[in-house]
Amino acid sequence: MAPAGKVYGFHREGNHWFCTAALPSDITIIVESINFHLHKFPLVSKCGKIAHKCEESPSSEDRTFTLELDNFPGGPDSFLLAAKFCYGGRVELTPRTIVTVYCAADFLEMTDEYGEDNLLSKSESYFHKNVLRNWKECILALQSSEAVITYAEKLQIVSKCLNALSMMVCTDPSLFGWPMMMYGSLQSPGGSILWNGINTGARIRSSESDWWFEDISYLSVGVFERLIRTMESRGVRSENLAGAIVHYARKYLPGLGRWQGVQSGKTRTVASFSLTPVIVDQRILLESIVNLLPDKKGRSFCRFLLGLLRVAFILGVNHTCRDALERRIGMQLELATLDSLLIPTYSDSDTLYDTDCIERIVHYFVSLESKASSFSPASFELETSPSAGPLTTVAKLIDAYIAEVASDVNLKPHKICSLAEALPDTSRVLHDGLYRAVDIYLKAHPWLSDKDKEELCNIIDYQRLSIDACAHASQNERLPLRVVLQVLFFEQMQLRTALAGCLNVLDTESAAAGPVSAPSNMAGQIVQRDGWVAVVRENQVLKVDMEKMMSRVGELEEEFGKIKQEMRRVAKSHSSLSSPRLVARKIGCKLLPRSSDAQPDHAESSGPTARKSVEHAQPSRHSRHRKSLSLV
Repeated sequence: MAPAGKVYGFHREGNHWFCTAALPSDITIIVESINFHLHKFPLVSKCGKIAHKCEESPSSEDRTFTLELDNFPGGPDSFLLAAKFCYGGRVELTPRTIVTVYCAADFLEMTDEYGEDNLLSKSESYFHKNVLRNWKECILALQSSEAVITYAEKLQIVSKCLNALSMMVCTDPSLFGWPMMMYGSLQSPGGSILWNGINTGARIRSSESDWWFEDISYLSVGVFERLIRTMESRGVRSENLAGAIVHYARKYLPGLGRWQGVQSGKTRTVASFSLTPVIVDQRILLESIVNLLPDKKGRSFCRFLLGLLRVAFILGVNHTCRDALERRIGMQLELATLDSLLIPTYSDSDTLYDTDCIERIVHYFVSLESKASSFSPASFELETSPSAGPLTTVAKLIDAYIAEVASDVNLKPHKICSLAEALPDTSRVLHDGLYRAVDIYLKAHPWLSDKDKEELCNIIDYQRLSIDACAHASQNERLPLRVVLQVLFFEQMQLRTALAGCLNVLDTESAAAGPVSAPSNMAGQIVQRDGWVAVVRENQVLKVDMEKMMSRVGELEEEFGKIKQEMRRVAKSHSSLSSPRLVARKIGCKLLPRSSDAQPDHAESSGPTARKSVEHAQPSRHSRHRKSLSLV
């Protein structure tokens, strides 16, 4: 029997531990196939569990007593510390060992009943006075509790650490001097952090609300999730919680930072240099993060969600997690950007981009938007000012997305149609973006049949095309002929409607401008309409000129038709074919005299006066017909 009060050493031989005492061992403790050959007296005097086992065992009076301890917290290493303490050895408690020693002392029932100032009371005192009051040591204790998490939960060690960390985060660090006791060191007069009395040069920035993001990122996924839940119950702001979750995700999901356009890591704190990064299962991490994310909106947060969705497709997470991400993105789709929506296809599909995912997100957005608008008083004004709502923003975004993916040669026409028709008809004020997307698709797919082209073009409302888009569509050779005719018809209707509107406005203005002067409060409105009235007047002048020109063209066409009829009638007569001058005289034309006829005409000029008057009157009678022919 080994005497108490003397410190003995231990040495290991294979799977056996021996005490250096000269007396032979009378008890063997087995912990996870490791045999500890010890003595009863030191163990029974400190450990209540071993004392009870020795009393209950009928073979306890034998020379050697064997006891196997199943599910011992911390395994052989923690039992070795407890055994050293029983033999009078000094057990150094640190933040990394306190949890396992605490659990081992409780398992062995090392209470003060079996010895004053026993290991259990020492562990409790150190845990409450040192660990729970210090940020760094609390983080280290939580990190080391993974090995004994089940037993630590039984002793409420984990919950106490989580509550302590939550309280430190909620407390303003500037009230206690940065950051309370979390670094276990002092400050220099200049405000720098001291380490073992040495000025580290690290400045204290207690005003930042994200100082704790990096430290808690060294916790495992399960502990981190519990910590976030505890902080949420303690009243930590959701913005800070979201920032901590985003930081944790970017640290352990390397592909996420590449799509965010930011650095993946944050500057390490003094506490984090003594922490060991954990090994996480990325799929479990992603599913936990999706459950932790608060209901927050923002452009950067929406971009982060879309990055998570990309990683989710790569990792192959379950359908529930993917659906939750898509719903969250649908809640704030109006804040998304085009480049973040371009999610590649990670399945066996031939297409470059996952259009089915974007279509599901759009459906979630439309369903949520319809529910929100049905309860909102402003929803009644949606038709009068559609640009003010997020629906129009999403419509422009989806039109740009369709135009971006339209160049994919493997993309089917029905995918374009389903994406475009996922939004309600009232979401698009103009269909120019949709027309541009369809034109890009037709250019990239010249082999489409006319039937497919017409079905694709049916998603466009040609009455909502701008004048420039109509002008382009009317000359677009890639469009089917029926579509081009439809564009020309609606373009003519738009011009006619616009001209009628201009004339109505002009009539209204002229009717309002009577002998009575306009009121003084309408003067500003009249000044603002001066430019519009000038345009209306110019349009009216152009319309009058066009009507005159059309009337003149009609007269010329009628006169030319009469001339053609006269020429046909004359051509039937043989005599008219041999006498050109007769034909010319019948149709009202006068041929120029030939050089051979110049002399007779000159001789006849001295004839009677009556003949001269006839010859002078004849050209004046046919002058109108010569002018008509010259115009034709």
